[in-house]
Amino acid sequence: MKTKLSIALLTSLLALSPVANANLSVNVGAINVNPDNDSSKINEAPTLGLRGDDNTQLGITIDYSFNDNWVLELVAATPFSHDVQGTGGLAGNKIADIKQLPPSLIAQYHFLDSTYKFRPFVGVGINYTTFFDEKPSAALKATLGTDDVEVKLDDSFGFAAQAGFNYMMSENWGLHGMVSLIDIDTDATVYADGAKALTSTVEIDPVVAMFGVKYKF
Repeated sequence: MKTKLSIALLTSLLALSPVANANLSVNVGAINVNPDNDSSKINEAPTLGLRGDDNTQLGITIDYSFNDNWVLELVAATPFSHDVQGTGGLAGNKIADIKQLPPSLIAQYHFLDSTYKFRPFVGVGINYTTFFDEKPSAALKATLGTDDVEVKLDDSFGFAAQAGFNYMMSENWGLHGMVSLIDIDTDATVYADGAKALTSTVEIDPVVAMFGVKYKF
């Protein structure tokens, strides 16, 4: 259910131009999500906190060119997996495993013109992040004194800013690199024996970096 929006975004972008395939290009490569290093406090115990680790997955971005300078890009990837670690009094303890999908839709401005092999770009857009398959750790269950523990993270909408480049090695093949800053905030809730036990507003705000190959249709 939660992944339906990302599938809809992909389908919508592909449907933008059923005949003008020359306006489409696909970038495939390694994409890394590196959350903000600052920990997010647990509301019920401000001396305790949460922090997520980074993860690298297969990135797939699809570009639709409106003209020589303006491009709409959909950023997608295989699901990211993160260990949520404790900080403060929980330092050294894994709190949960989570998975997330953060598709972004970015409007890009490409500098120079198409006669140049190397073209830098900047972009701004929106991000939707959905969290799923949240699994509490054994340490969290031991801390709460029960095996009946659930971890839930709310979905997030936020802004994204991007900078990058394309380097065309031939008419169809090239290299693609980008770095994005994404505003991802989520409300995390831990339930023990069906009752709310812990809450935190988690500010993930990751740096997302991708490097891969480009193919223009």
